[in-house]
Amino acid sequence: MKKIAIIGISGYSGLELLRLLHSHPDAEIVNVYGTSNIGVKLTDLFPKLLNFPKYAALTIKTFSSNEIMATADLVFFATPAGIAADLATDFIAADFPVVDLSGDFRLKIPAQYEKWYKKTAVHKNLLSKADYVLADFDRPTQAYISNPGCYATATLLSLAPLYQANLIQLDSVIIDAKSGLSGAGKKLTDSSHYVNANENVRLYKLNQHQHIPEIYNKLVSWNVNAKPIQFSTSLIPVNRGIFVSTYAKLAEGITFSDVVAAYHQTYDDKYFVRVLNDGLLPDLHSVVGTNFTDIGLGYNELTHTLTVVTVIDNLVKGAAGQAIQNMNHFFDFDEKAGLDLVPIL
Repeated sequence: MKKIAIIGISGYSGLELLRLLHSHPDAEIVNVYGTSNIGVKLTDLFPKLLNFPKYAALTIKTFSSNEIMATADLVFFATPAGIAADLATDFIAADFPVVDLSGDFRLKIPAQYEKWYKKTAVHKNLLSKADYVLADFDRPTQAYISNPGCYATATLLSLAPLYQANLIQLDSVIIDAKSGLSGAGKKLTDSSHYVNANENVRLYKLNQHQHIPEIYNKLVSWNVNAKPIQFSTSLIPVNRGIFVSTYAKLAEGITFSDVVAAYHQTYDDKYFVRVLNDGLLPDLHSVVGTNFTDIGLGYNELTHTLTVVTVIDNLVKGAAGQAIQNMNHFFDFDEKAGLDLVPIL
């Protein structure tokens, strides 16, 4: 039984980690940390946990890397961008296992990080110490695991077969990605205020979203000829979920049947990615509450345009679920441990 610490317990991703680890057969939460509500019992802050005795002893603590390394086998950072960059240095120096759900170590080039995150890369020499691990394709090779972003996860799983098998015109890719409001985090902003978000759709960070470079970097690793992508993000008035519509022109000589075959060849042996058949297209309800990715395909013969529709739960597959999937790989647990979930119906 591996002992787990969570930093950022009161955020959406931190609480989702707690929910999923609750049923994990090989891991238990021993300590939780935050930047607010220090000294408060977890069950007092979240009364919904009162019926679970294992959480009665958990009190939100002030961060201590020494305590974490002395009491836990792995720590999750479920923190906003900029926090892990400062707090992770001791773990990296000690080669202590970390799964970081923030974006602080996703980009290896300091100038790229500073451009897209609008923050100084304070530990430039440490960026290379982290592995960017898309769980359905990669395995950790270092103790510090950088978990992909929610938009990046859905987009990369949408595009992987197309780039790996060179099936599309690489300068034709357009991605329209939409997220539920929990993807914006717990801090209230004008865009997430109820009266602004309800019955509304808002496109934001056009051509500036911080997930763009991590998507592009991974695409280049799959296909050295990858070109910049057109990527837009919108907030939609749902609690959770990512809905990605991708459009591209097929490469010369490639048929839609070739594309369908490539998706099945890529994903049929991956438990958490499901390719729908017969022109069926997924919706958010098919994945909410789970670690699954559902993908549907369509082709317009008049415009020669391929459409790929991909859905994930941003808090599970896009954050806590994939983080646990990466932990399972790191410890050689069953990949499905703690994650074999039925959608919330």
